[in-house]
Amino acid sequence: MTTVAGTWAPLRHPVFRAVWIAAFVANVGTWMQTVAGQWLLIEQHSSSLLISLVQSASSVPVLLLVIPAGMVADFLDRRRLLLVTQGVQAVLAGILALLTAAGRTSPEVLLLFTFLLGCGAAAQMPAFQAMVSDLLPRSELGPGASLSSLGVNLARAVGPAIAGLLLAHLGVPWLFGLNAISFVLFGAALLLTPAGRPGTGSAVKAASLSSFEAGGRYVLNSPAVRRILLRLVLFALPANVLWALLAPLAEGRLGLGAAGYGVLLGAAGAGAVAGAVLMPLVQNRLSASAKLTVAGAVYGAGLIGLALTRNVGVAVALLVPIGVGWIAVIAGLNAGVQAFLPDWVRARALAVYQMVLFATFAGSAALWGAVATWIGLGRTFAGAGILLVATTVAGVWLPLRRTDIGDRTAVPPGVLPEATFVGAITPDDPVEVLVRYHVRPERRDDFVRAIAELRTSRLRTGATQWVLLSDAVETDQLVERYRVASWTELLDQRSNRQTPFDEEVRRRVEALADTVTQQHLLNVAVPHHVHNVVQHLGEPA
Repeated sequence: MTTVAGTWAPLRHPVFRAVWIAAFVANVGTWMQTVAGQWLLIEQHSSSLLISLVQSASSVPVLLLVIPAGMVADFLDRRRLLLVTQGVQAVLAGILALLTAAGRTSPEVLLLFTFLLGCGAAAQMPAFQAMVSDLLPRSELGPGASLSSLGVNLARAVGPAIAGLLLAHLGVPWLFGLNAISFVLFGAALLLTPAGRPGTGSAVKAASLSSFEAGGRYVLNSPAVRRILLRLVLFALPANVLWALLAPLAEGRLGLGAAGYGVLLGAAGAGAVAGAVLMPLVQNRLSASAKLTVAGAVYGAGLIGLALTRNVGVAVALLVPIGVGWIAVIAGLNAGVQAFLPDWVRARALAVYQMVLFATFAGSAALWGAVATWIGLGRTFAGAGILLVATTVAGVWLPLRRTDIGDRTAVPPGVLPEATFVGAITPDDPVEVLVRYHVRPERRDDFVRAIAELRTSRLRTGATQWVLLSDAVETDQLVERYRVASWTELLDQRSNRQTPFDEEVRRRVEALADTVTQQHLLNVAVPHHVHNVVQHLGEPA
């Protein structure tokens, strides 16, 4: 059971606290940059589509870079990678501030620099999220992941609010400059963290296509992670209309200037802060799926309300619960996936998560901008709100799967079985593994059901193909056969990727067999007397 005190416990560690605060400030700066860019285009009388493309330009780089960044972050020095990205982003933001002050920032220049800054954000994203495990004891990784997610999403709400309030007093160039300073502060905080492991030739080689495929296979064969990603898309696709088009809504339908826009963003930010405070209090009162349903319905209703009103006071009142709903869904899903992922694939799987999230942001921002240009802002917000309510209702039949399945650290490797090869084999050769189970007829159905979960485990941790076979000669024998990309990959699967949960799954399967013969590693065809008994096993619940 998670207590409120336990939720904030990681902040007692000075280094984690300093990095968390600095990262929050840097994320606030990034969102100040986005809001300032959108308002600059409003001052230039740009269309709703062009304004929405500011968010798309910052999100598209994630699609291009976050996967390779996740691979690199799993094998190289995360601290050094983060320091380099902060320096590059500080320089870019500083140049943009100077160009804007000189009146040289056209829409094309703004979108180019927004894209380049997005590339820096994409490069650092998996490394920072995975770095939580380097700064905290294992017992506090769950709360640490929650706080990391909370900081990112609070900044998403608070950053635009601060930007809106400062726009009227400082102007766009100063906000770009403050963003540059925020990167410098984050870099300074990173210097307090322990030095990471140095990059090596073998590490660089490991961060290769096979490494990427291993991360992708984990996500594809993890029902819990896939369900989180599905619920993320169902929420973020319609919900992102707010962040893409609130600026033209404020200026056009509500008749507000920069200060009034800041008030609207401040209301959403206040709601997000309130949601962050309330989340631990409802942690043990509502299931994760129930929280998604309530928060999504509140957010959707709020969007419909914004579409119907032209009163500033009503709009401010609606944005507070909208902010609560946003932080409850986005931070809750992010914390759930971080707590579930094992160490060996954490950065790569988080990269997939971020890729899906930002693909949804980029695509939906452009989509809603085009829709608003076609049918108007009011109808666009109403349509997005109705769609969000519909996807929230549909989500009732798509509940989140359990992610609290125990320790996710790798278990110490046991004694590896002797390998029997046909012909010579090198570390890079593909390998097939054969496991023979002698199962009594009365236990056969239970065994087949149990091995479905083992199949998922094998595929998550490195197998590229898996099948269960029946021996036509020895009818009480079932043969598990799976393929791994290389001998090196198989050794890594057995020594670094097995969690206590995976080991428990394997033991349950073996307990249903009278004997389990020695594993043999083969690179030959299936014997003619062995035939496929199960082409596909359903995923365990």
